[in-house]
Amino acid sequence: MTKLTGKVVLITGAGKGAGRLLAQAFAERGASVAANDISPINVEQVVDQINARGGWARAYIEDVAKKVGAQYTIKQVEDDFGRIDILVNHASVEPHVPLLEIDEWDWHRVLDVNLTGTFLMTQSVGRLMRVQGGGVIINLITNRVPGRESGSSFAASMSGLEGFTLQVAVELNPYGIHVHVVENGDGVVSRVMALVEERDKP
Repeated sequence: MTKLTGKVVLITGAGKGAGRLLAQAFAERGASVAANDISPINVEQVVDQINARGGWARAYIEDVAKKVGAQYTIKQVEDDFGRIDILVNHASVEPHVPLLEIDEWDWHRVLDVNLTGTFLMTQSVGRLMRVQGGGVIINLITNRVPGRESGSSFAASMSGLEGFTLQVAVELNPYGIHVHVVENGDGVVSRVMALVEERDKP
């Protein structure tokens, strides 16, 4: 048995980037992986690779920036696996559009995916984890150097996500739910695994 055998992890935006790497890493450590993405193209490939290597994973194609999509995903994962022990909020969009060029739709879409989606998933999974007696929630953020072109909407969403996570960590701690913000980038897999495995120490 490996360190996370018997654990169920739900990862949003699992089709590419850090979400994909984390899905593979969790599977290698024995966890069952619920891999979410808005598009089936990449996430189904990730799931097929995990299952071909003897792991256990399923794909859930939904837009978790919408309440119906978020709640449906969580309900399906609960029906399939019986519980959710770990949530990784990775789904995000990053348009490289300057302030004077971005339109209102793009602004709202960035905030909806990067911030509202994380709120919806954290709230619903948090309620489930409260009943279960605890869990771990990881929110991935990407910090940008001031002056580098990354978009005002993206910068606003990441700052909001960091503040949201710090507050939620305080609110959910009494229920045994550990909430962390983790910088996305080199070494993200090892940082996330260290936090998750620390939670499971006797």
